[in-house]
Formats: sequence, C-alpha cells, structure tokens
Amino acid sequence: MTRPSVPVPPKESLRARSRKVLHRARVGLRRSAVDYFRGGGSDWIAFTALMFSIPMLAFGTATWPEWCPPEALLLPLVAAGLLLRPASLLGLYAAAATALVLETALIDAERSAPDPVTPGTILLVAAVALIGLLIAQFRSRVGVPWRRGHTMLFDLRERIRAQSALPGLPAGWHHEMSLRPAGGQSFSGDFVVAARTGPGRRTLEVVLTDVSGKGMDAASRSLLLSGAFGGLLGSLPPHGFLPAANGYLLRQNWQEGFATSIHLVLDLDTGDYELLSAGHLPALQLNAGTGRWQETTAEGPLLGVYDGAEFHPAKGTLRRGDVLMLFTDGLVERPDQDLSEGIDRLTGAADRYVATGFRNTAWHLIEAVAKDVNDDRALVLIGRE
Repeated sequence: MTRPSVPVPPKESLRARSRKVLHRARVGLRRSAVDYFRGGGSDWIAFTALMFSIPMLAFGTATWPEWCPPEALLLPLVAAGLLLRPASLLGLYAAAATALVLETALIDAERSAPDPVTPGTILLVAAVALIGLLIAQFRSRVGVPWRRGHTMLFDLRERIRAQSALPGLPAGWHHEMSLRPAGGQSFSGDFVVAARTGPGRRTLEVVLTDVSGKGMDAASRSLLLSGAFGGLLGSLPPHGFLPAANGYLLRQNWQEGFATSIHLVLDLDTGDYELLSAGHLPALQLNAGTGRWQETTAEGPLLGVYDGAEFHPAKGTLRRGDVLMLFTDGLVERPDQDLSEGIDRLTGAADRYVATGFRNTAWHLIEAVAKDVNDDRALVLIGRE
C-alpha cells in the first residue's frame, strides 16, 4: 500500500527571506529602543559613549589646557548621573579619577605652564560625582529613570484631563469646565468625573471634588481618588455614590484624608436635577425668567471624616435659558473676606454673560474672579438653551 505523497512547500525566494530577516531586525530594534526609553533596556550605549569621551577630554586638557580645562570632565559626569545605573556610574567615576591623575602627571612632566589641576578642581569633580551618584541611587530605588519619568508625568496629566472631560450632551444643552491648579502647575487637588448613565444614557452625573491641600501636595491623592470615583460613578445608584466614596476615603487612613465633593444628577429630558453634597459649597443657578442667581444647598459632612455619613439631596429644575454653576472654594474664598462676598463677586462677573450666553466663559470667569489666587480653582457650567 503506497502512502499518499505529502506536498512539499515551495522554497522561499531570497527576496522573501531577506524581508523576514529585515522585519525581525526592525521589530527587535524597536523593542530595544522602547525598553531603553522606559528604563528597562541596557545602558551600555550611553556608558560606552561617555567612557570614550573621558580620554578625549583628558587628551584635550593635556594638549590645550586653556581651551579644555580639567573641569570639562564634569560634562560626562553630569550626563552619567542622568543616564547610567549606579553600577555603571562607579566604573565611569573610576575612569574620570584615572584621567585626572594622568592629566596631573602629564602637565607636571612638561612644566611648560602652571598646573591647571588644582585641589579645588579635584574637589569640584568629586562633589559633582557624589551628587550624580545620589541621584542615580534615588532613581534606581524609585524604579523610574529620567528617560521615562517626565513621560510618565505627562501621560498622567493627559489621562487626568481625559478623565475629567465632560461627556457630550444632546441638542439643547451645553456644558464647559475649567481647572486651574495652584501656582500654574500641571496637577491639581480639584478634579471632575462625569458620565451619562441610566436608561438610554439620558442622565448626566457630574462629581466635582476638592481634595485637602493644593497643587502638587494634593496631586497624588487627587489622582488616586479621581480613578476610584470614576469607577464608582455609574456603577452605583446616584444616592449610593457619596457613601461609597466616603467609605473608600476612610479606608486609606491618610493623615489629611478629607475631601469635599458635590454630585449632580441631571435628567436631560426634563431638566430636573438632584444635588448631593459632602461639605461642598452650594451650587449657583441662574433663573432665566428673573435674571437672578440662587443658591442650591445640599446637606452632608466631609468625605473621610466618619463612617455611616448621610447625604441629603437638594432638588431643582433647569428650565430653558437656566445655567447651573459648580465650583470649588479657591474661586470664592479669601482669608480676609466673607464667603458671601466671594459668591457675590462670582455672580457679578457671570452677569456680564447673561445676554450673550455662557459658551466659552468658564476660563474667563476664573480669570476675572480668581486670576492670581494661589489655590486650586475649578468651575463647571451646565446650561439649557
């Protein structure tokens, strides 16, 4: 009985094999580059380049000391403190020390000029080397090299901004938001999370939170809470959000663990809304019929103070032409002024936009009311056309 013949795959052409080899090399190079810039790759390229620069600088110092002084060795040492791991850094330092000794010996042998390698030069190089080693050890302990550190901070900032973006609203509604961190920094203790929930996604939920502290001091807690609150929002009934957020904050056991928060639940069909507050400032609603601002205040304690807190909602309705403002204390509070004065100042600035509409006004309102305030400021505007 003869076995059936197995078809032999055709041989690949030289061109096809070359393409595969080139593709694998390109993928490997790309992965190596990504690992390097993320800090997971080897630092041998930077180590080799810096190690090669040391004898070149030593030769320049021995030949033209007036153009290439011994302090030129500080350049590769500073770069090494940013690029290399501690183990590689020690090897480079040994090469730099050897170069200084050889420079001194060569210049002393010539006796043609004063010795540029003074004790002060040696102390300066040693001090820079020590600082670079401390920086490298700190970076190694944190696990985030400089090549990736700034990228991570930029990525975190963009993720916070994306998470704070308000969802699109149906025709007849408009919204906008502005966050201004203290001191012009990129991170803030104020944050916003929002989502459209309910049947047909006809309910808008917005949570504005002010974490204790400001700027970079509150940024890490703000980042953690914004992620947690974003996960809770829409996963729980509206009245269950603040109790769950309060329990989460209590479990963190932070020394400065409190925060204020205001939770808006808005029906996009009827305009009816509920406000639930955790020690936050009241919301301000513009009544288009009377042209007056009125406060909508809900009752509830600060988040993270005690367990079992209860939050009682306040109800209202946004009619045609009405506008609702949510804001944090950095916008209206001053050490030497009463809170009511700050709210009056905010509503007075907002009155200028009643006739023209409130589109693209959140940033301008912060500029008009609290431009030079060294505190985090946030403002959310929701209007019904």
